[in-house]
Amino acid sequence: MRTTVYSLVILAILLPPLVPAQHSGHSTKTYLGFDRNDYPGDNALGTLRKTFAFSGYWLNNPPGENTNSWTGKRRKLERSGFGFLVLFNGRSYAQIQTGDAKELGTSDGHAAVLAAKHEGFPKRTIIFLDQEEGGRLLPQQRAYLHAWIDAVNASGYRAGVYCSGVPFTEGNGTRVITAVDIKSNAGKRDISFWVSNDNCGPSRGCVTVKQALPAASGVPFADIWQFAQSPRRKEMTANCAKTYSSDGECYAPGFSAQKRLHVDLNTARSPDPSNGRGGR
Repeated sequence: MRTTVYSLVILAILLPPLVPAQHSGHSTKTYLGFDRNDYPGDNALGTLRKTFAFSGYWLNNPPGENTNSWTGKRRKLERSGFGFLVLFNGRSYAQIQTGDAKELGTSDGHAAVLAAKHEGFPKRTIIFLDQEEGGRLLPQQRAYLHAWIDAVNASGYRAGVYCSGVPFTEGNGTRVITAVDIKSNAGKRDISFWVSNDNCGPSRGCVTVKQALPAASGVPFADIWQFAQSPRRKEMTANCAKTYSSDGECYAPGFSAQKRLHVDLNTARSPDPSNGRGGR
């Protein structure tokens, strides 16, 4: 999973990372988690749990996939001790612009809630909409996103957004961070933010020890920070390339060379960022 920049009206040029901001009044303890498009397999859970407190969990087909291998695996993950990052794959701008954006957002919000119920996630679980396209949102994207958020929040579940935390510039030189753009235009909507910024720095790359608070991503209100992606993006990770495998992947510790399992890495202030265990 990775965010990309939609360039219909935005010419995005990567800028140096912002100075990290810190939350006040929050615990400084962090927890490490992983996410990936494919379920890692029942036999891998014990080894993964030695390193990770929480796992991503797709409610529908991940980007580019025709099936969802996570379906029906919630109980196995919970019994293995994992918390959750619950994900719903949203629509691209190309898909939104062919229909009524608000209607599509509402329909997809209801679908996300039904899928969460089917998988056994309790009320108040945060469901993150996967907003892959970065930069400033276009009007149709914003209408879709707001309708999706409203539908999820009205259901008794809670809405979150996975989006870019990387700073970009528009053609007129204005700096834009997708997460900030979304929050600034969301009104009073209650949204949890999972931001992606694998730029080294602030990211230290594919490392699984001593992780910073999510606010160190450059987005002060971030609840979760995805700081490494697999495979690595060369333009983002030149300064920490040695932390990744020679093939560019970020592999989870503890697996043999034949069974290496690539992951994206995340840090959060909770071992269950989506509250998918229902507070237990």
